[in-house]
Amino acid sequence: MDFSFLDKYWIYFVKGTEWTIFLSVFTVLFGFIIGVVLALLRMSNIKVIKFIAVAYIEFMRGTPLLVQIYLIYYCLPFAGVTLPDYVAAILTLSLNSGAYIAEIFRAGIQNLDKGQMEAARSLGMPHRMAMRYIVLPQAFRNILPALGNELVVVIKESSIVSVIGITELMYQADTVRGIFARPFEPLIIAAIVYFIMTFTLSKLLGRWEGRLKRA
Repeated sequence: MDFSFLDKYWIYFVKGTEWTIFLSVFTVLFGFIIGVVLALLRMSNIKVIKFIAVAYIEFMRGTPLLVQIYLIYYCLPFAGVTLPDYVAAILTLSLNSGAYIAEIFRAGIQNLDKGQMEAARSLGMPHRMAMRYIVLPQAFRNILPALGNELVVVIKESSIVSVIGITELMYQADTVRGIFARPFEPLIIAAIVYFIMTFTLSKLLGRWEGRLKRA
């Protein structure tokens, strides 16, 4: 094993890590919003809205992320919509993650005691207000471990956007492999960096979850 390339090319891994974190943060942010909306639409009593939400969730969960990236990156220009590379990457990851978060939220809401909603309604709260102030906050606390797992998955799956030229960690590792002509060492460094990010995140989320339980 020869890791001497780090003396010259360590900055590649730093820049790749920065892009990976950037993509992951915005993916989780937009994916969370999409997921909450989809969860509420799926639980709607209006059949058409519910069908659209279910169809979207099943499609996004049932097709490979790589195919979704290609559809958005290569097919949208034919429709007259051209997106910058990083926007296409964040959009694809967010739409994919939103489908999974929607199912997480739906399960969290349905697992709550129905008496929570009934008590809120008996106090005169409209359904929307009860969902916003009573149901969703409790559901969020219950599903925090699952959301943490989804964030970890997003960090790892962000590596796939290297296929459209996003200079995240995996792309930079492949670049160093080509320059240094070493097939394994750059990948080992990338794996270690991914592990550090996901392990640190898991520990931070675990502490946050513990505080919420005590509260």
